[in-house]
Amino acid sequence: MSIRVQRETFDVGAELAALTAGRTDIGAVTSFVGLVRDMAGDAAIGAMTLEHYPGMTEKQLAEIEAEANRRWPLQATLIVHRYGLMEPGEPIVLCAAASAHREAAFAACHFLIDWLKTRAPFWKLEDTAAGPQWVGAKASDDDAARRWEQDR
Repeated sequence: MSIRVQRETFDVGAELAALTAGRTDIGAVTSFVGLVRDMAGDAAIGAMTLEHYPGMTEKQLAEIEAEANRRWPLQATLIVHRYGLMEPGEPIVLCAAASAHREAAFAACHFLIDWLKTRAPFWKLEDTAAGPQWVGAKASDDDAARRWEQDR
């Protein structure tokens, strides 16, 4: 189980290799990588800045990871979330779930990103041609996360 909040980018292959190194009990690893898009609706995005409150963010990510581990039989999980200024195409977040079997790994990874989108305390500022704009919560993200509430 591992959580990191960092400014620096990350290498997905290296992160997944480290997650499974020396492990023979893992039969499946699923991962999700979120990238900075160059568009938000019709607006071009020049860059994005994520802000967070150190300490509070890591605590919330740990609670999300713990919930995934309560729900599914997982051998390992990983959450790497970036903050700071990022350009289109750069990775923002990586979450991975490893289990003996694929069903648990797929479900846990999906859960992790759905809850990260709605429960992780990050504030997103997009640089657009009209100037910087804070991005609010999306109903579609709330809807995606809500389905996991029914499974509690």
